[in-house]
This record gives sequence, structure tokens and C-alpha cells, in this order.
Amino acid sequence: MGNSNAIPVSVTPQRHDMHTHTLRSDGTLTPTELVRRAHAAGVEVLALTDHDVTDGIAEAQTAAAAHGLRLIAGVEISVTWRSQTLHIVGLNINPEQSEMQQGLARLREFRQWRAEEIGRRLQKKRIEGAYAGAARLAKGTIISRTHFARFLVDQGYVRGPQQAFRQFLGQGKPGHVPGQWATLEEAVQWIVAAGGQAVVAHPARYKLSAGKLRQMLGEFRECGGAAIEVISGSHTPEANRHFAGVAAEHGFLASAGSDYHGPEKTWMDLGRLPALPDGCIPVWREWDNADTTRRPAFA
Repeated sequence: MGNSNAIPVSVTPQRHDMHTHTLRSDGTLTPTELVRRAHAAGVEVLALTDHDVTDGIAEAQTAAAAHGLRLIAGVEISVTWRSQTLHIVGLNINPEQSEMQQGLARLREFRQWRAEEIGRRLQKKRIEGAYAGAARLAKGTIISRTHFARFLVDQGYVRGPQQAFRQFLGQGKPGHVPGQWATLEEAVQWIVAAGGQAVVAHPARYKLSAGKLRQMLGEFRECGGAAIEVISGSHTPEANRHFAGVAAEHGFLASAGSDYHGPEKTWMDLGRLPALPDGCIPVWREWDNADTTRRPAFA
């Protein structure tokens, strides 16, 4: 992950958080609770980016207005690229845009089938009631593998979520169901059609060689992709520096997001993100300098 041209990291804390989740997907807080917690942590600009759903944005916007916090409407779209699952975040979107909503509805239909199939596969391993248990834990329309992991922990099959993935839900394990997600081109197209900017989420987490990463980023840019998450709650400081260099090399804007899912399950707490490395061009700079009155309810 080293980079001889790595850009130094500023010590000023980051007040933008462009990647968070609520219980509308696989987080544990309501949109109102997320906004309240972000405000208390000193976050000034917050993006809500639930997986494949935008249902929580209106509630989050109401809470943000009450707390004097700026909310950015967003979404995290699941993508299959060369048999690899990637996540593409859409920022500053119009959540009511029809093309995007039709695409997200298709992904949610697959998620529902996948959840039922995970339940069937776990039942074959004599784990009864897994689907029903995961569904009870899911408060929104999304039943994710995270909910199955929580069920397995609650029922004593495993000690923690990571063990649940290693033993039951990860690739090659009894409850694993391969994803059939959007193409990279589709995800970016939906985001752009919704007036937003597409961002590659947590790039250090993908098991891509340097060559494959370069190919993916090249295709992403050709599709209209705008940015990568240079700072991520799941990145190491070394990865943050490395991807600052990658963003500069490929001409991408830089984003920063905690990938916060709630106090019980988080890569990094809200308000703790380091600043973008010097030389990065923030993805939010264009919004801060532009007239955002075209979508006042979500800007």
C-alpha cells in the first residue's frame, strides 16, 4: 500500500462525513438519531448513504434542519464488476429521480430473494429460523448479511459478527449467496441521472491487484465517475495516504466517510475522521461554491 509520492495528511479534523448508514439499511440508528449523534460529534456536513435505498433521507433532512447541520442526500449502490462486489456511493443526488429509483428497486428485489436463500441454506445446516430472525432485526426494507450475522451472534452460534462471516456468511461458506448487483456503468448512470456525483467507496477493502484497480478506476471514470473515498473509516492511515496519491494520479475528486453503522458496529465513530491530505480536491468543494437552490430540501 506504500506510495513514494504519498501526500502528507493534515492534522485538522474532518467536519464532513460523506458515508453513513441508518436502520433503513444495515445501520442501527434511525435517521433522526444519526443526525443528532453527528451534530453532537461536531460533524457539519453529513451524507446519508444507505445501501440501495433512500427512504431515510426525508427524516434525516428534517432532523438536520433542526440541528443546523447540512444534509447531503446520498445512496450506496451495490455493484458487480468482474465477479467482484464493489460499492459506489452517490452524493448530492435527487432521491426522487425515477431512473435511479427503478434501478434501486431491482437491487432490493434481489436482496429479498438473497435473504430468503441465505435462510434456506442455513436451515440445511440445522440453523432454524435464520431468515425470520434476520427479518426481525431489520427495521427497514433491507435484510442484509449483517442482520444474519447479528442473528447468529444473538443465538450463540458465533461469538461476534466477524466469526459469523468467517464461518457461515463469507465466500465459500454455507450461507454465502453470490451477489447479482448493478453493473458499474448502471450504478454511475443512475447517480448521474439523479444529478449526483459517483464515488468509489472504501477502495482499500477490495481484493484487487494494482492492475485490476487501475482498470476498474479507468472504467469508472469513462462511465462518468467523479471521486474516490480517500479517507474511510475502514482505511489505515497508510491506505489514506496511498489513495490520496491514486486520486491525484487519476484526476479524481477526494471524499471522506466513516462508513458509520451505529455505536454497536462501526469502523470509526462520527466526528473522528482525519482531514483529507494536502493537495486533494474535496468532492464537496463544488457544492460549497455552487448555487444549491435547485434542490433546497436536500442540499
